Amino acid sequence: MPQISLYVTNDQLLKIEREAHAEKLSLSKWVTSRIMEKLEPHYPDSWANLFGSLSDSSLSRPEQPELEEREEF
Repeated sequence: MPQISLYVTNDQLLKIEREAHAEKLSLSKWVTSRIMEKLEPHYPDSWANLFGSLSDSSLSRPEQPELEEREEF
C-alpha cells in the first residue's frame, strides 16, 4: 500500500492525535478520512431530514394553466 509522509508541527500533531483518539481511529485512518472528505464531498447523513422542514406560506406553487387538448396520433 502506498504511503505519504506529512510534516506537521508538534502542536498540529497533538491536535490530530486528540481528534483521532476522540473518534477512536488510528492517526492514519483519521488523516485519510479528512483528505477523502475534501476529495469526495458528500451530504451529511441527516440532510434528508431537512425536506419539508421549511414552513413559509410565500413558498407555494403558482396556479397552473389548463392542459391543452391535443390530437391523438
